[in-house]
Amino acid sequence: MVGSSLDTTKLHLKPPSSANATATIKFFCSYGGKIIPRFPDGKLRYQGGETRVVGVDRSISFAELLLKLRELCGTSVSLRCQLPKEDLDALVSITSDEDLANLVEEYDRAAAPTASLKIRAFLSLPKKSVLPSSDLEAGSVFYKQDSSSSSSISLWLKSRSLKKSTSKMTGQHFK
Repeated sequence: MVGSSLDTTKLHLKPPSSANATATIKFFCSYGGKIIPRFPDGKLRYQGGETRVVGVDRSISFAELLLKLRELCGTSVSLRCQLPKEDLDALVSITSDEDLANLVEEYDRAAAPTASLKIRAFLSLPKKSVLPSSDLEAGSVFYKQDSSSSSSISLWLKSRSLKKSTSKMTGQHFK
């Protein structure tokens, strides 16, 4: 909220009222792939890349979660999540403790009382990210698809050397 007086530094995610609920949240984190239309119905799906499960305590702050995701990917990332019962064309950007608390609340409402909380998350480079020199030396290339597409997500390509085939795929030259 703009102008909100909410102190997000002390905001903690509370477990749902169910006695059987777990204090752990699992994020299914996908990165390095892309969201594309499925043939023949055109429904969006995620293809390629890596998918990892990251378990965190419900009391985790947004900053702590980003640190954990950075360790997973080896670089800073931004976090976008799929809301329960929504398609991939409606991903929500998570940028604060308040966003994270609201996301967990949405999943709590949709989950069965005895089920553990599992959030589908998509990781990409932050918009103003600069790659560390160690990433450049390793030959990692990050680029974005056409940002006008609703299925736009950052891709993470790893290669031992930067080849012209990479520049043909992205339409850009990397040095």
